[in-house]
Amino acid sequence: MDYTTFSALAEPNRLRIVELLLDGSLTVGEIAERTGLRQPQASKHLKVLLEAGLVEVQADANRRNYKLRLDPFQALDAWLETYRGVWDERIDALDRYLKKLKTKENDSPTP
Repeated sequence: MDYTTFSALAEPNRLRIVELLLDGSLTVGEIAERTGLRQPQASKHLKVLLEAGLVEVQADANRRNYKLRLDPFQALDAWLETYRGVWDERIDALDRYLKKLKTKENDSPTP
């Protein structure tokens, strides 16, 4: 997995922009308005997302519409899939341990 993907998504404003773009393409102005950022700030964040390959831009007359690219997110999902099994096993082990502790606590005599 590419470090630039994680770096781009680690910034809260950029992550919020990605979440907004889940519903479809938006202009810089629309993104700025919905995030509460000034337009230059929104443009700066979009540039980072564009350079990381997470979004693409389409020109429509004098408007630039930004939308998500699916490929990087599918690659991220595939990468995360390798860890899901490990996480599930650890969570299941923790659950068993907590149940065991609770059973011991309920079985112990009260003073």
